Amino acid sequence: MTPEQYDAWYDTPRGQWIGNTEYGLVRSLLALQPGDTVLDVGCGTGWFTRRVADDGAQVVGLDRDAEALVFAGAHSAGCVSYVHGDASALPFADAAFDAVLSITALCFVEQWPRALAEIVRVSRRRFVLGLLNRQSLLWLDKGRHGGNGAYKGAHWHTRAEIGKVLRLLPVCNVRYRYGVFLPSGSKVSRALESSLPRGLPLGSFVAVAGDIGR
Repeated sequence: MTPEQYDAWYDTPRGQWIGNTEYGLVRSLLALQPGDTVLDVGCGTGWFTRRVADDGAQVVGLDRDAEALVFAGAHSAGCVSYVHGDASALPFADAAFDAVLSITALCFVEQWPRALAEIVRVSRRRFVLGLLNRQSLLWLDKGRHGGNGAYKGAHWHTRAEIGKVLRLLPVCNVRYRYGVFLPSGSKVSRALESSLPRGLPLGSFVAVAGDIGR
């Protein structure tokens, strides 16, 4: 899939609904303040990066896919910059950003616990992760046996394994929110989405937030 094809998926009815649902969860947990500096780890084509910038943050997107970064740079405003880099070895100083986010990127990083430690290291105030949830209908459909389609090779996280890693890091006030419970994007799934509690651990997307407790 080319960067153009990937980004265009968010313009489809299902892609727009999923993207807006996921970003709504992330945005509520980020609790951005005007002028905040934010790092987006594994930014890809910059779809979420641009959303954060639209909310008034100064954003840096990082990804290891140079082709995706070229697309992202060509479709972003001046308040966004992009860096080629590895999530497992972020090229930034400690506490370099007010907040750090990473949306469905650590699912494709083999050493994701190390990448999570790096995210915490460079964050001054808080971090928010968007991860694929193994306890979900989408995992049953797309994630088993190595995954298929866009989910091929993805790691689907459990709350227990996330918590185990976070307990080793200087973080506090960890929160979990869930969304995209019925990922078909049908009218029924969209209607049910708004009525289900965000604490119900069955959504295909889990947003994990924590405050830095150095």
